Amino acid sequence: MAEETLNTEELGEKIVRVLKTIFDPEIPVDIYELGLIYDVFVNEDDEVKILMTLTTPNCPVAETLPKEVEDKVKSLKMVKDAEVEITFDPPWSQDLMSEEAKLELGML
Repeated sequence: MAEETLNTEELGEKIVRVLKTIFDPEIPVDIYELGLIYDVFVNEDDEVKILMTLTTPNCPVAETLPKEVEDKVKSLKMVKDAEVEITFDPPWSQDLMSEEAKLELGML
């Protein structure tokens, strides 16, 4: 059981590393630091579900960004499948950004 927890934790860290390689094209900060990723779920079958949002509902990358997230997470060896669910509840705000993102954008 402890090994499963470790694998899930390790996989979660790998997923976060992958998410940090995906950038919002309008903002030079990765989607993880921007606070667009609300949750990452990994089940015992190594299937991943990512709950994320976009900066606005009519975001120009609304069609491509979730697909890019899905494809990059699926490319991890340990991942059997990945699904992205978009939500606007709660709506994204600058408060969700990490300190690093705010610093990068000159907001601190």
